[in-house]
Amino acid sequence: MTTQKSRVWELDALRGICILGMICVHLVFDLSRFGGMSFTLPGWFVFVRQYGHVFFVLISGICATFSHSTLKRGVTVFGAGLLISYVTFYMDKVIGITGIGIWFGILHMLGLCMILYPLFRKLPFWALAVIGAAFIALGFWMKTLTVKVPYLFPIGLRAEGVFVGSDYFPIFPGLGWFLVGAALGKSIYRRRESLLPRVNADFFLLRFFRWVGKYSLFFYLLHQPVLFILVNLFA
Repeated sequence: MTTQKSRVWELDALRGICILGMICVHLVFDLSRFGGMSFTLPGWFVFVRQYGHVFFVLISGICATFSHSTLKRGVTVFGAGLLISYVTFYMDKVIGITGIGIWFGILHMLGLCMILYPLFRKLPFWALAVIGAAFIALGFWMKTLTVKVPYLFPIGLRAEGVFVGSDYFPIFPGLGWFLVGAALGKSIYRRRESLLPRVNADFFLLRFFRWVGKYSLFFYLLHQPVLFILVNLFA
């Protein structure tokens, strides 16, 4: 998000595309898990499933450089993540739908990134890029490790045989991608203006993507309950 007075349209549109891609991924999962269907997934879909979140985190990092209230926004997003954890815990332990718990998902990670961003706000773009790249490398290195302590998974360290959630996005490398996005925000978006001023942002398809991106948190919170109900009704 930029400000209430001015928004960079392509960031909203790209964020909307990311959210719609995530909804498609979750729909396929729900149809497979709860609808008993099987799919042969094309390569582009596998790519979206594996790496689509990176684009979303980069965009969030860019938008963080436009805002002076990332701490407040971060608390809201992290709180939404805790709400999802509670709901999935209830579904797992009370209703008996196992394997769907979300203990540290993308909202937890993004919320914490926004909360931590004020510590990095005053750094120049090149320093943000270097630190971000280091955090990304650290995150990929952590994936090769197995620790004995089962409660370090939020930072990216996992214990053998411990379920870390069906939607798992640890701080490392997540914070790294976020800071790389902030570096892009401080460089190519330093004027806080669209890089595509000649594109007709009111074209109906782009307007739809922008609308979804503007209310991305709302769509994230509501899409999975809606998909779950629809799949169980019609699949």
